Parts: sequence; C-alpha cells; structure tokens
Amino acid sequence: MKPRFPGFGFDPEQQAHFFAVHFPASTKEDSPIKVVEHFEWKGDIPDDADIPNEHRDLKTIIRRDYFKEIADPVKAEFNRRLTAQGLASGKWLIRGGTTLLSASFGKELLLLLWAIEDATLNDVQNAVHNWQGLSPEERWWLYTMTNAATGQAFAGRNRGWRKAVRFALCENPVSAPIIRKRPILEPTLFDGAD
Repeated sequence: MKPRFPGFGFDPEQQAHFFAVHFPASTKEDSPIKVVEHFEWKGDIPDDADIPNEHRDLKTIIRRDYFKEIADPVKAEFNRRLTAQGLASGKWLIRGGTTLLSASFGKELLLLLWAIEDATLNDVQNAVHNWQGLSPEERWWLYTMTNAATGQAFAGRNRGWRKAVRFALCENPVSAPIIRKRPILEPTLFDGAD
C-alpha cells in the first residue's frame, strides 16, 4: 500500500497536526534542511523553503551531512512501527522535496535533531543509539519539555533543555547490546502524541 502523502504516518483525515521536513534541491553537505511544525492541514503539501528564521513554527535547521547520518536508522524505526500497524512505510525526499510526518514521529525526529544540531559529527551515532534506547513515550515527553522552553529554531538553540538533550544523547555512551527492539505498545500511531 502506497502512502497518500510522502513521509511517515501523516494522514490529514486522522489529524491536522503534522511536521514537514523540507529538503532543498541542492545536495551540498551544508545545504540547510528545515523542520516546520504545522497545526492545520490546508489541503496541500506546504512550501517551507522561504519560511523566515524567526518564525515560531520553524523548529530547526540542520545541515544535510548531519541529517544523512540519522536518516536510515530513523527511517527504519518509523517504518518498523508503521508496518506493525499495517500502514504504508515511508521514505525521505532527500533530493529535494517535503517529507511529512505525523505529530508523534515529528516530535521524535526533532528530539534527535535538537540533540545533534550543535554536536560534532563524531557524536551523532552516539545520539542515534541513545535515541533508539528511548521508548516513543519517553521521546514525546522529552520533546514536550524541550519544546515548551526552547522550541524555536534559533531562539532556543544551545540553551536550556536543548543543551541538556544534546548532553544526554550525545555524551552519554551506550553499548549496542543495551539497544533493543521495543514492542509496539501504542494502540494506534496517532494516540498520545498531542
């Protein structure tokens, strides 16, 4: 089954709240990828390419080389949960386009992106392993706390909860055997994420 919209778990008939990951057409390593939160579906995929840096719904801008480091493990995690619920798997539109995510997946992705946005590239895989060790509910809680205090792309960067998330995920090594496949506990993909 093919998803109605490019991405992971977003269906406007289920909920209007979603996140959009905008990938520029340029594939240069430092080309910026923007993540924007949307609270209303307006009938079409949003064009967030020119969203102002001070816009409150712009959550992060991250370099392509950093995103490439997390893209496959995040995709695997999201697709594992989607297919377990009988839903279509998703993919990133990395070569230019907008990938839509359900609110729950968007929150989880942002938590990881906030952790790595000011980290060194060497710390990214450590952050991925620690992120994988968290349950979706733990990721949602950390997102909620971080977003409430420092959730805007630039106003909150490298401060408060954002800084704490970076230290917790990047500088707290975890060994591979600790990471385990968690059972799907969510009744549906859309419950409990808002």
